[in-house]
Amino acid sequence: MPFESPDWPLAELLRDIRVGKVQLPDFQRDWKWDDDRIVSLLATITRGYPIGVVMTLEAGGDGTRFKPKALSGVPIAGLQDPEQLLLDGQQRLTSLFQSLMSGKVVDTTDDRGKRLKRWYYINIEAALRDEGDREEAIISVPEDRTVRDNFGRRVVADYSTMDKECAAGMFPLRIALDGDAKLDWSFEFIGMDLERRKQWKRFQSSVLDNLTSYLVPVIKLTKTTPKEAVCTVFEKVNTGGVALNVFELLTATYAGDKVYFAEHGADFRLNDYWLDVQRRLERHRVLRFLENTDFLQAVTLLATWERKRAHQGDASKAPGVGCKRRDMLKLKLAEFLNWAPKVTEALEWAAAFLAAEHIFDARDVPYRTQLVPLAAIRAALGEDASLWGHDAKLRQWFWCGVLGELYGGATETRFARDLEQVISWLTGRGEPSTVSDATFHEDRLYTLRTRNSAAYKGIYALLMRQGGRDWLKAEALGQAAFYNYKVDIHHIFPKVWCDKNGIDPIWRESIVNKTALARHTNIRIGGQSPRDYLPKIERAAGIKPKDLDVILETHAINPKYLRRADFYKFFDARAEALLQLVSAAMGKRAVRSGETEGDESPSAYEMEREESEDDMTLVS
Repeated sequence: MPFESPDWPLAELLRDIRVGKVQLPDFQRDWKWDDDRIVSLLATITRGYPIGVVMTLEAGGDGTRFKPKALSGVPIAGLQDPEQLLLDGQQRLTSLFQSLMSGKVVDTTDDRGKRLKRWYYINIEAALRDEGDREEAIISVPEDRTVRDNFGRRVVADYSTMDKECAAGMFPLRIALDGDAKLDWSFEFIGMDLERRKQWKRFQSSVLDNLTSYLVPVIKLTKTTPKEAVCTVFEKVNTGGVALNVFELLTATYAGDKVYFAEHGADFRLNDYWLDVQRRLERHRVLRFLENTDFLQAVTLLATWERKRAHQGDASKAPGVGCKRRDMLKLKLAEFLNWAPKVTEALEWAAAFLAAEHIFDARDVPYRTQLVPLAAIRAALGEDASLWGHDAKLRQWFWCGVLGELYGGATETRFARDLEQVISWLTGRGEPSTVSDATFHEDRLYTLRTRNSAAYKGIYALLMRQGGRDWLKAEALGQAAFYNYKVDIHHIFPKVWCDKNGIDPIWRESIVNKTALARHTNIRIGGQSPRDYLPKIERAAGIKPKDLDVILETHAINPKYLRRADFYKFFDARAEALLQLVSAAMGKRAVRSGETEGDESPSAYEMEREESEDDMTLVS
């Protein structure tokens, strides 16, 4: 990656910013430095101390045609095309341009974010004291250049004219790089006063010369720098800001697409497109956590898949399918515009797909990332994805990914395999690796305790999907009941009861001791023993014990053990029922404890349960 590393005179650099020779790539975020940071920066410059390296990218490269934009405060009229795009140093250079060269009041904020308009001065007498006090010599004043206190009723200082500035010995930094204006000000300041002449010479040599001769170290990347390298470099050097993502880089790239502009008479705004998509998708509560990079990954998967299909006759030259950062950065605008509408429709279809699996809310989606290949597969297949045979296989693939917990960490490689292998599987070829690799072990049931686990959320959904019914109201736990009754996952043997009876928190908090319950049902349960709360539920619901037993069975609960408040037999029976539920969803048998490599030894849970049963009498 070729680059140069010259020193750039500050005055020349700021003049280049003013005329447009140096601009920002459109992916850069807005300037946001507050008043205190600007004061500190000006103090650093006037001492001649380093402010860090600035990095630019030579404009006009074929792989990095970003739409440029002027730095904040630069007049737009008459700007020339940029020669350099500023990658790192935006906050520093914008602050310096606005305070030293713009000739306008600086728009900034205080440390609480309140908007301010400020001019910056340096107190000549204070600046000639110890350099360690330089920040105290830099003064910011309001737009009218008058400092007040007592809620604005008393004027403390007035610098509204040159006469008043000179009388107070307050040099305006807005003219520090303007030789003529600075000369006029110095004549007014000195007048016929010999002491002031000496003071000005000292101020000029020890303070202003630091500023006017200041050299900014610059790394200039050449126009041959590839787009992926720009993204990587920006992330590494932009430690003071928010990390750049691929979406923002493509936003700037697409905005600079000359073919699109020629056809439509306007730039393509990727961010505006995404906001429209987002508004459309947010009607589905299950999609509300979807991110712009998820959307781009799905589009990129399909674009690379289509490129590969175009090379079917020559496999050796066929490009790979992928959606890593380098793949997304190569996504052409025409490809995006082709696939983005189809991905949007596919995501809406995915919301219905998830609802059929009784996943209704974004916080209950096991893996947000799995929506990327799911949407890509649907977009590639179109309506054929809903054929009975295809639908069954898609749901098996989905649950293998969830319950096999295969979508944590870096998953882009799996996304690409999924798109190709699932489509191939649906046409009669072998299972995709997500299905063949997935396993679920019985011992995992005992460690699934919170929504942090995808499999925990998956089993919660499966309990509703298999026909779980509300214990009080005569309704299945479908989408309407889920929201109307505030359904959530709750303990079957309440926490209070478990603690009272010495049940280890490992088993108490396991998914085996939890199910989907409406809020009103959970309130009825309280902290009571099942022996006590089941009769109360029967009376409240107006049903017989045998009828409630049927409802309990829809939650994979053995009513006999629950009514006896026999935690361990309940736990054993329900663990087995949940394993059967998992096996049915995955299309393969869950591995029982002791089965791995022929090991018939009991699990840790079984041993602890047996010891506890020998030692303990349960309290109702």
